Amino acid sequence: MTWLKKPQLGLTMTAKFPINRPLLTLRSPAFRSLILTFSVLFLLITVAHQGKFSVPRQFRKYSAFRPPTATVHQQRPLQEHPQTSITLDPDSNDTLHFNMNCGASIDHLFELKYRYSLDDRFQYMKRYVRFTRTEGLERKSMTKLGQNLLPYEFQFKAVDVRQNKAIEDECMAPLEVAVPKSGLPRTVNASDFIFGVSTTYNRFIAAETSPINEWTFWLTNGNGRSNGGKLVLMLLDATDEQLQEVANTLGDVNIDADVYHSDSRLEMAVRYLTLVPTLYTHPDARHKKWLVTCDDDTFFPSMHGLIAKMNSMDYTREMYVGTLSEDVGAIERHGSQAFGGGGVFLSLPLARRITELYGSCTTSQKIQEADSGWGAQGDIILRKCIYEHTETRLTTVWDLWQLDILGHPSGFYESGVKPLSLHHYRGGGWHRADPAQMARVAHTCGEDCTMLRFQTPDDFILSGYSIAHYPHGVTFDVHQVEATLHAAQDNKGWNFDYKLGAQRPSLLGTGRKIAWDLQEAHVDPDGSIRQTYTRKHNDERWTESDGRPMSNIDGVIELVWIPS
Repeated sequence: MTWLKKPQLGLTMTAKFPINRPLLTLRSPAFRSLILTFSVLFLLITVAHQGKFSVPRQFRKYSAFRPPTATVHQQRPLQEHPQTSITLDPDSNDTLHFNMNCGASIDHLFELKYRYSLDDRFQYMKRYVRFTRTEGLERKSMTKLGQNLLPYEFQFKAVDVRQNKAIEDECMAPLEVAVPKSGLPRTVNASDFIFGVSTTYNRFIAAETSPINEWTFWLTNGNGRSNGGKLVLMLLDATDEQLQEVANTLGDVNIDADVYHSDSRLEMAVRYLTLVPTLYTHPDARHKKWLVTCDDDTFFPSMHGLIAKMNSMDYTREMYVGTLSEDVGAIERHGSQAFGGGGVFLSLPLARRITELYGSCTTSQKIQEADSGWGAQGDIILRKCIYEHTETRLTTVWDLWQLDILGHPSGFYESGVKPLSLHHYRGGGWHRADPAQMARVAHTCGEDCTMLRFQTPDDFILSGYSIAHYPHGVTFDVHQVEATLHAAQDNKGWNFDYKLGAQRPSLLGTGRKIAWDLQEAHVDPDGSIRQTYTRKHNDERWTESDGRPMSNIDGVIELVWIPS
């Protein structure tokens, strides 16, 4: 783990290095040249022994970019947390036994009340889901089950914490589900990737915007070890002490990261483009196949799937890989290019070209040309740098998602899609979701279980994002996205159709749908995954068409996932 100092950008096309030249009075040019050569060699050897690195040879002539120097610090030992230690092996030949307990102590009920701001009185149910990882089974958008989620003889329990009374209840037979035998996070090898992210110290440490939980999922194996992926983090206007704090925080969860200063004097678009040469000149880059730029709210829920997709491409060529916005209006405003929140994947040969071109791609004229009316855009300046100087064009991966959407995101997250990336899920003008909680089930069930949908005969649909009940029946096309979302600007009603397809009408506020939303997922001591879903009685989404609430009491459902 290292933390790195501020990259300095030269004003000329030549990267300059300070050289200590001896004072020579000898007149022989050949002798002076020989002495100078030995001096330079001595300086380079000294720098190498100090653990610093220089610009690769090919950039010394062309590039205005000067890489940062590195200072090594001692990483604090990892302190394993039960939430991140996954010890259950679902593919073990050993017989697994689980003591199913569908009761709830009064302490647990009080915890639910205060943690999720529930009324004193609420409905509670716990249901076990037993999954069988099945070799060769295809992941489907929807799987129909033969069991009810809520059999007639087992109904919700109404509890009142003021009565200080625990729930003692027998368990129903588990829901039996067959799932594809997909990759587990513990077996991910992401050593072909180096990721670059630019953010601020305040966003990193603030509870509502900190990316630690998400990064721990896709940059570690869930058991306190790096999965081989490298993170280069650039922090804007941070002190040396703050960089050290962030580096230690990342090291404590075993995210292999280097932390740099980012220069606030530069245009945002230029800071974004600076990620590319910063990644390319990093000492680890020579061992990587793909350099990836993304945002601090980019999440990769299926690293096995992402690796398989990128392995299908030729990393020895100049490759520019990403996705368009889902919103045709955003493409019209900003252009057809990789939208960075979904992740931009650059092969080393292309990253080399961009690094060589860095100076000519970041002139004041190029910055002005990258202004689409919303200020200079990093995505645009990167695309122009590539398109104006090379024959490389975007290779689109539609399973990467920019998610330029407003409204309620349930239509997307309940659609059964298997995304390779997610973005814009922290609110702040966009939607709010918690993909790290949705993806936790992957630790035992496999990555294909994330956002996998199941429909029961009693008209419930489980999606990993929510548990939705349709009291008038599932009478719609479940393979069409529910139109709960809309474009950020110039909403035409069909902005998303090219990516999502035509959407079916929203059921919010119609009395035809009521849902419990996923709040958290926990790894319990026996290795099972416990998901907590809640519903508030005054949620304006769950009303009849005349505005009357569909329920007068809050609700909690806990699903516990166990292997067969």
